[in-house]
Amino acid sequence: MVENVAPNDVWAALRAKPDAVLVDVRTDAEWMYVGVPNLQSVAKQVVMIQWQVFPGMQVNAGFIEELRQMRITPAHRIYFLCRSGVRSMAAARAAVQAGFPHAYNIADGFEGPLDGQGHRGTVAGWKASGLPWMQR
Repeated sequence: MVENVAPNDVWAALRAKPDAVLVDVRTDAEWMYVGVPNLQSVAKQVVMIQWQVFPGMQVNAGFIEELRQMRITPAHRIYFLCRSGVRSMAAARAAVQAGFPHAYNIADGFEGPLDGQGHRGTVAGWKASGLPWMQR
């Protein structure tokens, strides 16, 4: 079972634990136009590996191999992030099945659910939690 972890708790883990890594599984388009977490203040970089490949949105058959190529090992604490927490949960489950026992889903993702006006980023998630992020 994969645990949902609140964005602020992920931030605390990234700051305190050398083996903690954030893997953003959104698409190239999302990274470019929506923004990405900024981990500079904790001397880390976001690992960007698409779970589903834009524009067709098929599951990335090489996802686990890409994790390994990024030197992520079963010893790492891997926090997966997507827009809302759905794709990242699927990616975290795949990681656990592939032998990465410390895989977690970032609850509500980068932008979270829609608010009353149909906008994301104001209710919950990385951005709404006030955590550092930047446009690419």
